[in-house]
Amino acid sequence: MSHLAFEGLLLGFCTFLTIGIFHPIVVKAEYYFGLRPWAVFLLCGVAGVAGAPFIASVFWSALSAIVGFSCLWSILELFEQRQRVIKGWFPMNPRRRNEYPADAVPYGGYPPPSSAVDDEPLPADEQLPCA
Repeated sequence: MSHLAFEGLLLGFCTFLTIGIFHPIVVKAEYYFGLRPWAVFLLCGVAGVAGAPFIASVFWSALSAIVGFSCLWSILELFEQRQRVIKGWFPMNPRRRNEYPADAVPYGGYPPPSSAVDDEPLPADEQLPCA
């Protein structure tokens, strides 16, 4: 066993990177474009998965399939990201405010920047203890 096959480790690392890269892509895509990019994810996903059997190298074929399936999974994540924005877990693009329900929580659950801040101190029973 003098020769070790590092392709498996490299493929695992590339899978890890692919998942890590697609998360911010989905978040930014929903913020700037809404649900419209789902078709781009579909085309890229189908191309990656359909092209994988035609690639001679096992490593590149597997990587093509991994990226393709990640694109397909991103379609689901795009729709779930919209729900996270509606709940206020992620910030809403104010330019696309009309694309969300009226009861959606804008600005990631925080008040809009133009609102006045209440400067009254908290009641004594709600104040944090000093360390």
